[in-house]
Amino acid sequence: MGKNNFKHLLVIRLSAMGDVAMTIPVLSALTTQYPNLKITVLTRTTFRPMFIDLKGVRVYEADVDGKHKGIHGLWRLFRELKVVGIDAVADLHNVLRSSILRWFFASNGIPVVQIDKGRVDKKALTSYNNKVFKPLKTTFQRYADVFYKLGFPIDLERVRFMPKRALPDNVLQFVGADNLKWIGIAPFAAYPGKTYPFLLMEKIILSLNNTNKYKIIFFGGGEHEKKQVKLWTNACSNCINTIGMLSFQDELALISNLDLMLSMDSGNGHLAALFNIPTITLWGVTHPYAGFSPFNQPLDNSLLADRAKYPFIPTSIYGNKMPEGYENAMSTIEPEMVISRITKLLDTT
Repeated sequence: MGKNNFKHLLVIRLSAMGDVAMTIPVLSALTTQYPNLKITVLTRTTFRPMFIDLKGVRVYEADVDGKHKGIHGLWRLFRELKVVGIDAVADLHNVLRSSILRWFFASNGIPVVQIDKGRVDKKALTSYNNKVFKPLKTTFQRYADVFYKLGFPIDLERVRFMPKRALPDNVLQFVGADNLKWIGIAPFAAYPGKTYPFLLMEKIILSLNNTNKYKIIFFGGGEHEKKQVKLWTNACSNCINTIGMLSFQDELALISNLDLMLSMDSGNGHLAALFNIPTITLWGVTHPYAGFSPFNQPLDNSLLADRAKYPFIPTSIYGNKMPEGYENAMSTIEPEMVISRITKLLDTT
């Protein structure tokens, strides 16, 4: 690392939602410590609302399914970005698309640093044989390392959390006014091995609902998940379903006003952590040691499947690999454990 004259960085992180959300604390620290630095974030337009509280940061849409699709589309995207005065690139994604863009920029004399994803260490962590079970560098630190190599060392202790957002009138009307504490629950994940069993989740929901102390607000999922949540909301007087009901920007505003979030190892946990909301995450065949825990959340907020019974955990980084016999790994996280952690956190706030 040495001194540089970079004034305008391009930051590439196209997907997925949780990974994009994890850039926010790092960019917060970066812009706080280098207030004169201009940042353009290349990502999907869907994720734009995440960045609105970051001063000096603009979002440039990557239309990878449309005009920026394929090699010719990426060339078009490069030419568009070159015009805005990019003088260095931080590739926080390191996939084929971003590597092609890296080549275009590097060929034009513009420095590029790509994230080191630690693939060797992650392979050892998830191996079934000769597993090396130890905590790896966090994704936040891997992002920060990219900026260090560009000449911008970052102190992640100086992150400014996103401020609570004002709730629009339509959201206030949707949620309703009350004196209850608001618990967000994001009960779904991309893979079955990361999704807490519905019957056990139902026990948690019913127990919390029956106290009449909490309002339970469901986040995440599509049409299939919506049907499951409808069953829960029909059975509980204090439950509200947001799936398909609010814009992403309105969801973020609502999340910023929660008292607590309960999530799987998935994007909604990262969104809540951006606002310093106490966030409990449930882990099945994945594990926090891979470096994907929500930002600044204590280890006690990560409730884990029993590795004594399921020693291959983590079986993969993203939860897409589940050995035979591991289907019930998450059942070792008892509902009472989750409820106890929730009430302990809420009783201290």
